[in-house]
Amino acid sequence: MSAGDSLIPRLCSFLDASPTPFHAVASVKALLTAAGYAELREDDAWHLEPEGRYFVTRNDSALIAFRSPGRFPEGPTLIGAHTDSPALRLKPKPELDGQGLLRLAVEPYGGVLQNPWFDRDLALAGRVHFRTPEGAVQGALVQLPEKLAIIPSLAIHLDREANQKRSINAQTDLPALFAFENDEATLHALLKTALEAAGHAVDAILDHELLFYDTQGAATVGLEGAFLASARLDNLLSCFCATEALLSSGDTPALIVLNDHEEVGSASSSGAAGPFLDQVLRRITPGEEDSARLRARAWLISADNAHAVHPNFPDRHDRAHGPLLGGGPVIKINANQRYASNSATQARFRDLCDQAAVPVQSFVTRSDLGCGSTIGPITAAELGIATVDVGVPQLAMHSIRELCAVGDVAAMVTALTRALSA
Repeated sequence: MSAGDSLIPRLCSFLDASPTPFHAVASVKALLTAAGYAELREDDAWHLEPEGRYFVTRNDSALIAFRSPGRFPEGPTLIGAHTDSPALRLKPKPELDGQGLLRLAVEPYGGVLQNPWFDRDLALAGRVHFRTPEGAVQGALVQLPEKLAIIPSLAIHLDREANQKRSINAQTDLPALFAFENDEATLHALLKTALEAAGHAVDAILDHELLFYDTQGAATVGLEGAFLASARLDNLLSCFCATEALLSSGDTPALIVLNDHEEVGSASSSGAAGPFLDQVLRRITPGEEDSARLRARAWLISADNAHAVHPNFPDRHDRAHGPLLGGGPVIKINANQRYASNSATQARFRDLCDQAAVPVQSFVTRSDLGCGSTIGPITAAELGIATVDVGVPQLAMHSIRELCAVGDVAAMVTALTRALSA
């Protein structure tokens, strides 16, 4: 693959096909399989060829792919990203009735910017576990593209101060309008129908992890399509760029890790604070000596989108460290280790961007504002691998629809491809 004219259409297709972390991993699996990568199972014995290409998943929501495991102690480049995005997740028993209407109750996942979720056409996707007629318990992914729900705003006539000071109560204000109370269709019936249409035999729905998503697809906007607007740019954009880089670079030792649960702290078996990456690296390089050499010689590029300067709110940035849309990849720096970048890893990333003729920017938050974080510091602390935190600059982070510059996507793919080719 190359970062040519088809890059943005491919990205849009990837984003639209990946409304949940489970679907994002399935999308990456399809790309890797088509490129000849072999799938490994964690509960099988691994017999790795020195120049082989492999991937392994955990919880259907995290993935690690690597090539040339026989040469890993030489010091591979690793790229990390995360598959989850802030969203509204259905509660286990979501149905709420009243006023003749049926609503679906939700629980915010991560730091959701909640206001933009009102008055949007919403569909459901995620993972469902069910019992078959034979009594086996199985799981499968579902994506219901139909416009199944909406969260209507309260009319301004009934809330005259809505434009001045509107607060949202997630318990009472966010349940999504689904149907009339007397409608025979139920959520479980919809799920059963969708699973059976996909070829599954279903006796009963047992449980689910379902997320609402906006049915409006990814699209270029602005004059001559200069910008890309989509849900889940944070951080499926980085997952896509990492996968593109892996498939576009040569045969040097390389690995990408796509963790889940970054938006809620990464503390899970499939999150960056969990053992997934460490366990895979130990299986690739058995023996304490080789494992230690690997960590000492490797470096991690933690890719997670950065805050671009909003033209309506330029004062929210440090004047000398405010990344611009269209200005290229951003190195994220924080003195208090909210990012893992240091002068050595920053210099290395700047140098490879110079080699690739890619512009590079820096982000440091205002000293009077708090700073977010990402998987970089967590992975660096867990594994002791030198790390740099970078990202594509974007606007409207954690909104239902986010925005970046089209040119920055190609620039990041070019930079990451260069990193995995060195």
